[in-house]
Amino acid sequence: MAAELYAELEAFESNDADRVLVLTGRDPSFCSGANIRRFDETIGRIEQEEGAKAERQPLPWGNMEARHGQRASEKAEAGFGSVSNVPLRVSEVQKPTIAAVNGHAIGVGLGLALSCDIRIASEKAEFAEAFVRMGLVPGDGSCWQLPRLIGLSNTYYMQYTGDRLSADEAYRMGLVSKVHPHEEMLAAAMEFAGRLASGATYSMSLTKYLVQRSFDMGFGESLRLAQTAQELARRSEDHKEAVRAFLDKRRPEFKGR
Repeated sequence: MAAELYAELEAFESNDADRVLVLTGRDPSFCSGANIRRFDETIGRIEQEEGAKAERQPLPWGNMEARHGQRASEKAEAGFGSVSNVPLRVSEVQKPTIAAVNGHAIGVGLGLALSCDIRIASEKAEFAEAFVRMGLVPGDGSCWQLPRLIGLSNTYYMQYTGDRLSADEAYRMGLVSKVHPHEEMLAAAMEFAGRLASGATYSMSLTKYLVQRSFDMGFGESLRLAQTAQELARRSEDHKEAVRAFLDKRRPEFKGR
């Protein structure tokens, strides 16, 4: 399924006619996360590979540093096409993206929703960082995503407990932008997507680039980057069309170029 998602995302980005991505699931779930029945197989493989129990530090951060250093020397990465890298691929889509969360968004399923630019939820949606309940960590990028959306305290609350949040709780935290009755949610999300798709999606793409890059910059550097993006936007067909439409007193017809 991960490989199929990668293929669809590649096709979406390469098609100029596709302006906005809407990602949703089949009821009753948006994405319920990993197949836990397969975890036992993984445990057996790891134990077979390690043999005797490796020496461990009394506190986990020491083990973490040692293991991370080992992986760096081995150049160990999840790799393109892996499940754990799907949220990263979604976040790198160079067009607006919307998660239409119709039900359970659990574990990596939540990470997938977080990777979209905007989340619109059904009143039946539920959100959970369920990794801790299996003695695992959020390996889907949500340790980077969640603090930026809902702050540190709420992030630790979700990740330490694995508790499920209702759609209303998620809205209160800022995890989702809108909550709709279940039967109306997908239509509302598609209507919103159509609104974005009829807009200046070229400048939206540049804005997305600026927002993501600015997380790791100071204000001055971010401003200089924005000035470069503005130079590109001024040369776009969408900007020229917007100016002409304003002067002609009509609605602009944006092309996303």
